[in-house]
Amino acid sequence: MMQITFWGATRTVTGSCFLLEHADRRFLVDCGMFQGNKEIEKRNYFTKKYQPQSLQYILLTHAHMDHSGLIPKVVKEGFKGKIICTRATFELCQIMLRDSAHIQEMEAEWQNRKNIRSGQKPVEPLYTIKDAERSLNFFQPVDPEECLLLGPDLEICFHKAGHILGASILDIRFQERGLKSKAVFSGDIGRQDALIVPDPDIIEEADFLFVESTYGNRQHKSLEESKSELLSAIQEGIKNGEKIIIPAFAIERTQEILYILHEFRKNGQYPSVPVYLDSPLAISATEIFKKFPEYFDEEMTRLLDQGETPLALPELKYSRTAEESMAINQQKGPAIIIAASGMCNAGRIKHHLKHNLWRPGAQIVITGFQAEGTLGRSIVDGARKVRIFQEDVAVRARVHTINGFSAHADQKELLSWIGNFKNPKLEIFIIHGEESTSLAFAQSIQAAFPFQVHVPHWQETISLLPPKETAAEQPPEAEELLTLFASLKDRLQDLGGRLGRAGTLKEERIQEIKTFLKNTESNLEGLIK
Repeated sequence: MMQITFWGATRTVTGSCFLLEHADRRFLVDCGMFQGNKEIEKRNYFTKKYQPQSLQYILLTHAHMDHSGLIPKVVKEGFKGKIICTRATFELCQIMLRDSAHIQEMEAEWQNRKNIRSGQKPVEPLYTIKDAERSLNFFQPVDPEECLLLGPDLEICFHKAGHILGASILDIRFQERGLKSKAVFSGDIGRQDALIVPDPDIIEEADFLFVESTYGNRQHKSLEESKSELLSAIQEGIKNGEKIIIPAFAIERTQEILYILHEFRKNGQYPSVPVYLDSPLAISATEIFKKFPEYFDEEMTRLLDQGETPLALPELKYSRTAEESMAINQQKGPAIIIAASGMCNAGRIKHHLKHNLWRPGAQIVITGFQAEGTLGRSIVDGARKVRIFQEDVAVRARVHTINGFSAHADQKELLSWIGNFKNPKLEIFIIHGEESTSLAFAQSIQAAFPFQVHVPHWQETISLLPPKETAAEQPPEAEELLTLFASLKDRLQDLGGRLGRAGTLKEERIQEIKTFLKNTESNLEGLIK
């Protein structure tokens, strides 16, 4: 029997991690980091509960931290199996996991300086750079559409998810007592007509679907409308002589922003101003993108074939060192600054926000999802002041929230993708969404399709039961007989209730009849089942 335990991304967006157990196989789909408030981040310390040392595989849908960020931790705790993902995902994980480990070490060092002063015990980082380097030895890259046997009755296939470079939908095929079943994990489903990566593959056959719901309760603005908003923010910032600050995820979002800026400049839609890519991680990711043109969509491929460089600009300046980053805020006049992290809770973006949030003419352009508890979420929700580096900073800059650049499908696109499944008995499990969003999306699915829908809880375990054999279905005559048996059982229960009110019968006789009725009822129950 295939069992699954939900170790993350249930009624919350981050921390994707699902433990699957089948025969003697134990493996994870994703091993992501929880991100957000302190309470949710405590779950990053629960990895020992699923015994990493006994896992044979981690199947990785893509490189984002909320899907891959705890891999070094489980390696530290004894994992020695294979981490299977696409080649592009492996390349991106090399830079992402090293960067994450560096952040873990820096944050632990900063916390320990405070702890020493206050007489508290030192803390250890979640994992170290050494752990991250070691984890890279366990990766086994595959091609985008490759299938692998993990056991005699267990096969996995990778399909394109869109979303980011190398992202995958996982198709897991298994057998129970000769009965075949298929479970599909959507990973993060990309948008239709995204800028760089192809559309998500259509999957038609499955018995179980685990589908993300990041934007399951809303629609995105169109890409053209979102481009127009970004251009307006840039033009306003330049007019004011101020900075345009764009927090961006290092992977995909940064490259899409560069792609759009290239288009704006080609069309002469704003004057030449410096564009700073202030994220060593995003710089490295952009170089990796250039190595994998086979993962691009048709339009991106066409531009490259025409000799264009959509990920480059004449005014683009890479800021690799801390000194180069700090120098940006000493520069006078307008500039576009793209920096990580996308949710503003770490990285160099916090310095740029500290220097510009309080300036009325500055423009802050939010282009991605902001999880609960993050600095970015506070800004989007309209906070008048925020705390950055132990200092209160007033929010006077103009904040633009542009959701049309999202790498996640919206409600309409998700429903359209789900609508391709043909099995009317499909069971759907809603994951990777805030609780209210996942519950709302479940209702939308139930209103549109005949599928069974569940919204699981953290640490919940379920069994994926194989579909019943068609030959075992009852013919109409047997169905009618079972209905009569059920009706008779109800009548017997009614008779049993009336016996207690039959005053003319002796107690001994009443007990004999009750025993007979109970035995008959029990026999009928067995027949009905």
